[in-house]
Amino acid sequence: MTSPAPTKHRHVSHKASLFTESVIREMTREAMKYGAVNLSQGFPDFAAPEEIKRVAMQAIADDVNQYAITWGARDFREAIAQKTERYLGLKINPETEITVTCGSTEGMIAAMMATVDPGEEVIVFEPFYENYAPDAILSDAKPRYIPLRAPDWTFDRDELRAAFNEKTKAIIICNPNNPTGKVFTRDEMEFIAELCLEFDALCFTDEIYEHILYPREGAEISHISMAQVEGMRERTVIVNSMSKTYSVTGWRVGYCIAPPEVTGAIRKVHDFLTVGAAAPLQSAGAYALKLPPEYYDQLQKDYVHRRDLLLPSLEEAGFKTFRPDGAYYIMTDISAFGFKDDVEFTRHLIRNVGVACVPGSSFYSRPELGAQQVRFCFCKKDETLNEAAERLRKLRP
Repeated sequence: MTSPAPTKHRHVSHKASLFTESVIREMTREAMKYGAVNLSQGFPDFAAPEEIKRVAMQAIADDVNQYAITWGARDFREAIAQKTERYLGLKINPETEITVTCGSTEGMIAAMMATVDPGEEVIVFEPFYENYAPDAILSDAKPRYIPLRAPDWTFDRDELRAAFNEKTKAIIICNPNNPTGKVFTRDEMEFIAELCLEFDALCFTDEIYEHILYPREGAEISHISMAQVEGMRERTVIVNSMSKTYSVTGWRVGYCIAPPEVTGAIRKVHDFLTVGAAAPLQSAGAYALKLPPEYYDQLQKDYVHRRDLLLPSLEEAGFKTFRPDGAYYIMTDISAFGFKDDVEFTRHLIRNVGVACVPGSSFYSRPELGAQQVRFCFCKKDETLNEAAERLRKLRP
């Protein structure tokens, strides 16, 4: 008997067909393939702090190599609670309000799957970090996009208010923002909080760049967590990670801070997604989160230097740049170069110039919205940034 011809994509879920693989990670593979300087994916090419690595190695030597408690080793959760009180002024119960996850990536999807029901809506500012839209889809939510408009990446308040309705379950905020470098002001945060309170919505706030800020003359640039805003402590999920602050993106150790009821749900989802984060690296995390203020002061100084090294190089090469106030990315406008779109330009830049960046369309719900933008990252050694600058001199508008 002849078997029926297979139906196209019969074994692929509808959810999986609604988004693509990561464009950011693809750009790293392209950079390796063509020997380009990788200013695409946001991982440092310099060493992580020696003392943090030493504690991790000692933990392995001391045989901290089996499962930690599913929702996180106690010493790490206590260190998270202490640091949160120190920097945000929030008293967190490490036994009932913290879940340690496999990076902030798992933290966000676990939080969404734990709280969002099919058909509910999640508001996403765009341009957005590329994981957020697939997270919404995988959670059976409907994403609603609100634009952040260049050059200051501000949002229209009437537009945001109109997006909230009885189906709104949550809003996602990345602050400081990837990819734009925007740092939300207190006034903006309070406006968003008012809408969350009015419509009984949650806020998922991605705060992995909380310590990477750039002072600007005449403007106060400071990190504000939504959980600090009046009325939002009980409806905010803070998603954070060791990755960016301690230059250990490959460790995949993150965490969620949320009210007890929400934490209980996140822990259940997390347990069956990944069981738990790496035990010896949590030991190193307990050490890292207790580093003195001087560590964070130096981190900021180092990133100011790196930003100010790359920015003029991009401008001299013909890019219109959007000066970031936080995180370690620079969004740019490429319209002066005359390419059809960001994908064609990025391909040219990698293969013919030898510098990799991320096409702007990957940060938007509709590719045409980012067709004349690309993003560069500058979490790199001076030598790397200088080499990129040298290669970019081949470009001319």
